Amino acid sequence: MERENPNKEAVLITGGSGYFGFRLGSALAKNKVDVILFDVSRPTQEIPKGVKFVKGDVCDIQEVEAALQGMSCVFHIASFGMSGREQLNQKRIEEVNIKGTENVIETCRKVGISKLVYTSTYNVVFGGQVIENGDESWPYLPLHLHPDHYSRTKALAEMKVLEANGTVLRDGQGILRTCALRPAGIYGPGEQRHLPRIVNYIERGWFRFVYGDPSSLVDFVHVDNLVQAHILAAEALGATKKHIAAGQPYFISDGRPVNNFEFFRPLVENLGYAFPTLHLPLSLVYFFAFFTELVHFVVGRLYNFQPLLTRTEVYKTGVTHFFSLAKARRELGYEPQQYSLGEVVEWFQAHGHGQKFSMSSGKHFMRNAALAFLVVGMVFLWFPRFSWSFF
Repeated sequence: MERENPNKEAVLITGGSGYFGFRLGSALAKNKVDVILFDVSRPTQEIPKGVKFVKGDVCDIQEVEAALQGMSCVFHIASFGMSGREQLNQKRIEEVNIKGTENVIETCRKVGISKLVYTSTYNVVFGGQVIENGDESWPYLPLHLHPDHYSRTKALAEMKVLEANGTVLRDGQGILRTCALRPAGIYGPGEQRHLPRIVNYIERGWFRFVYGDPSSLVDFVHVDNLVQAHILAAEALGATKKHIAAGQPYFISDGRPVNNFEFFRPLVENLGYAFPTLHLPLSLVYFFAFFTELVHFVVGRLYNFQPLLTRTEVYKTGVTHFFSLAKARRELGYEPQQYSLGEVVEWFQAHGHGQKFSMSSGKHFMRNAALAFLVVGMVFLWFPRFSWSFF
């Protein structure tokens, strides 16, 4: 691909049309970097000056190779199967997360790209066990203990990326240096994966209970803090920072662990809805998620419905797991800014969301009654037969 100014730094972002990838590309363009967004679909937002879109799939190595010509750094963000029914599509998850990552690594070596920053996940070490102030010395979760294909494949992909660090580029003129960032749950105005699903549940009257230990704590990361971390990581792979990030993983969050449900309380209440008072055992909700996944496995080809929750989502939202930022601060210079859900609430309000109907309407009554019936049924099935132990 020919570039307008070959003297400027040029980066490619896989998954660049997604919420985070687009935000990262826009920030880099403001720093006078040439940016290519590489994705299977075009961004829904207007592409800013200094940014180009290239349509392509990381699973097709020829498309990857064509797009990476002339780049100096790759941010490999593209992945599949993070949440919802996508988590149940094992074939596509493995194609994108494993084969796609292999294609990116191989192409970096072939065309002479010296820096690769991989967007990983907390899930490479977390699988339902309590982790308090963990750090990068925590071992990978054994692959057979991952409750979902996404987490397992992200762990395998991260291993491949970090193992590739230090390999000689094919032209013999340099070395490939890699690192991995492990973000917490991402939030921010306009986020399109998790927050709309949560708001949809709220508006449909399905957010009627919470679960897990009320004192459980998890991490979140604002999209702009994650952007900052990626830019710093790319710099820390370079010579000016003595390649300090080469071969290293980093946990990235806002640095303020919080109860998952309390974190979303401002969103619920400021949209005009009542925060749930019903508290269910974590094991019961986990069984419900397992049952839902089982039903999806049986009928998914005929009706690919959106599960209310998956087992991994139950763990991630109901079990304490948060990590230290000490390494990211020390080696990358990462300092998270403080954000709240206020701008997220304003975004949803500006897009027509909020309480519009009385919860006593017949429509919501039927939905709530159906949900109550389902919960009672799960309790009936679960209580006499199941006792659960966690890590």
